Amino acid sequence: MNNERGFTLIEVVIALTLLLVVMVGLVTMTGKTTNVAATGDRQEAAVQLASDRIDQVRSDPDYAGLDTTYGKTENSFPTLPGFTRTTLLVRTTAGSQDFKRVTVTVSGPGVNPAVTRTVTVAAP
Repeated sequence: MNNERGFTLIEVVIALTLLLVVMVGLVTMTGKTTNVAATGDRQEAAVQLASDRIDQVRSDPDYAGLDTTYGKTENSFPTLPGFTRTTLLVRTTAGSQDFKRVTVTVSGPGVNPAVTRTVTVAAP
């Protein structure tokens, strides 16, 4: 036999098979990572929508008008299609004290479970 340098056909086939397995694994892993990141972004957006509404309610000086201003369901968020934010206000009186419990719930695609934030606001 001649002393030739190079690869045999079997070595080339084995090398290509290993390369294919590694490439398929990387493509699969990248797809899952992208999906997890997208879900995390949607969850973060839902938390931000709820927190923004809570901050608005807390900083509004019109305690008597909180119900009419914020007590509603919204679903028109141009950058977040399919998202819904519901703000529920429940008034509670205890003796001479007057409180409103504000609950904001945000749901949407990729947000499971829905994000809920609650704060209690006292009358001035």
